[in-house]
Amino acid sequence: MTILDIQRLSIAFGGVRAVDEVSLSVAAGMVFSIIGPNGAGKTSLFNLISGLYPPLDGRVCLAGADVTGLPPDHLARRGLSRTFQNLQIFFRMSVLENVMVGCHRHERTGILADLLHLPKVARQNRASRERAQAALARVGLAGDAERAAAALPYGALKRLEIARALTTEPRVLLLDEPAAGCNAVETAEVASVIRGIAGDGVTVVLVEHDMRLVMNISDRIHVLANGRTLAEGSAAEVRTNPAVIETYLGVETPSREAVRARA
Repeated sequence: MTILDIQRLSIAFGGVRAVDEVSLSVAAGMVFSIIGPNGAGKTSLFNLISGLYPPLDGRVCLAGADVTGLPPDHLARRGLSRTFQNLQIFFRMSVLENVMVGCHRHERTGILADLLHLPKVARQNRASRERAQAALARVGLAGDAERAAAALPYGALKRLEIARALTTEPRVLLLDEPAAGCNAVETAEVASVIRGIAGDGVTVVLVEHDMRLVMNISDRIHVLANGRTLAEGSAAEVRTNPAVIETYLGVETPSREAVRARA
């Protein structure tokens, strides 16, 4: 079953099309990667899908419903959430409190109920805490719940952001460079988390530059170049595609990405 369907999506900045009639279809439960050189339009495409940018043309369908142009909070209610390339962490809060921030979609009490300390507020806070603890367990951070977020190593902070996104209970999770800046051990931990999430039935769509990670975990890979689709296929198909090799992986002098992709 197709969970995310993108049709001829486009956006332009100053007359330059950052995303130019890109179409893709993602099946439920799949790990779907979007790759391409710097400036290919990957993050712009993510911003269109997640409602941060209104498209110039095209449409976005989530589970068969047209959600084109809906703001991120509305998309979260419909089951689409995302992380960002740059860390969005509250460093003065605990690890658990950071994840509880993501529970707001499920909370229904208002400021008056909070001021009056009504019983339903306490019940809601307990539910949010339990949901956050479950999300931390899914990313391997259950034992760090009460630590200050600032005390976590970088790779753990990347997993913390994934945990916060999971509290929205997404059907589709967009991950923008989840392994960026991570060392080999941290990247392996992120890969394990992504596999686990997909194994639970959540569709994962990621943008990532680490070709070894992409090739190892992806069910399908979509390649962008200059805002347009260059190729799509399995890891094996993309790895051997002449256009991808020439445009992205390097044909004369193998790039670092090429070496990692073939490892």
